[in-house]
Amino acid sequence: MKSNITRREALLGLGVLAGGWRLVAAPVTLQSLPAGAFQAKAGPTNAPMTLDKASFGKLPDGSEADLFTLKNGRGVVLKFTNYGLIVTELWAPDRNGKTGNVVLGFDTLARYLQGHPFFGAIAGRVANRIAKGSFTLEGKTYTLAVNNGPNHLHGGVSGFDKKLWTVEGYELTPDRAAVHFRRVSPDGEEGYPGNLDCRVTYALNQKNEFVIEYDAATDRATPINLTNHSYFNLAGKGTIDAQVLQVFGARYTATDEGLIPTGELRAVAGTPMDFTKPQPIGARINKTGLDPAGYDHNFVLDSRGRRKALAARVTDPASGRVLEVETDQPGVQLYTSNHFPKEGITCTGGVTFPAHGAFCLETQNFPDAVNKPSFPKSVWRPGEAYKTTTIYRFATQGA
Repeated sequence: MKSNITRREALLGLGVLAGGWRLVAAPVTLQSLPAGAFQAKAGPTNAPMTLDKASFGKLPDGSEADLFTLKNGRGVVLKFTNYGLIVTELWAPDRNGKTGNVVLGFDTLARYLQGHPFFGAIAGRVANRIAKGSFTLEGKTYTLAVNNGPNHLHGGVSGFDKKLWTVEGYELTPDRAAVHFRRVSPDGEEGYPGNLDCRVTYALNQKNEFVIEYDAATDRATPINLTNHSYFNLAGKGTIDAQVLQVFGARYTATDEGLIPTGELRAVAGTPMDFTKPQPIGARINKTGLDPAGYDHNFVLDSRGRRKALAARVTDPASGRVLEVETDQPGVQLYTSNHFPKEGITCTGGVTFPAHGAFCLETQNFPDAVNKPSFPKSVWRPGEAYKTTTIYRFATQGA
């Protein structure tokens, strides 16, 4: 695929340093750029990192979305678009070195515009649910869009997942390829107060890690809770019933029938939510009490967001693929694609995924935290920097 990173973008975002490419502030020349995709020189033991950009189609207003491809030369390929920052494909090797796509998505922008269950997108300004689409802050009550029964979900009707993000710059070194994005959510968007200046970086490195870095600042007090909503299936097909999950959290946020937390942090011991020891996801998936059956629960991580730590680990016995999720957030939402239609959803490559054909591990603050004073900090004010990092790490294990 021929790169369409423009001369201006390269002048603004790339510089030749230390034998590779990395983000710099000063303009540089393009004299030593390779043809096609940008490529960093390999390190002593690594294959070259590459970064490419191509057109992904036009939105109804005529603006053009782009598709970015990062490769680390070790079999991991990450594709995403600046429309909603949707991760469209993520290829990882199995125990035999054969690569497969482990996320659900589509290969055209037009298919995303038809509607989808939040495949791969950034959720914001506040991910997950806010009860009754309402909260009170500094004596004023704010009313948000209601798009999940009586509640507000994932930023509303037109949240961050439906916005075209601006490229801030590129980064390409022997160890890491990254694209830096930015958008300003204006005061009043979806009912939220304040102008929120958001920056998100998607990066791939030589450790087979997909790294997401979030950074935001506001000019008025506002709730913030950003996450990525990728759907994973480590086998690349079928259901996730046999894939084995461990969650590093001994409690979860108990909820009412609308999945709004009651405020109780309930022990997972003796319940279908107990993944403190590795368990097949499908072993108790029909015993959670939800209708339709499955998981849609926020786990309270043992680290409580005080440090970057493992949130979850998933292994696929058939392929040998292993996914580890590391975060500095206090919670992770496990969702098991409970609401897929009976006929399933056909994704890239013509693969159809049924209900329970994928899992999400959404690193986050607790749902409805803005209405629960006992929950972790959910409101940021001018001068306070919102910063958080999540890492999706891929490895393999033997048979």
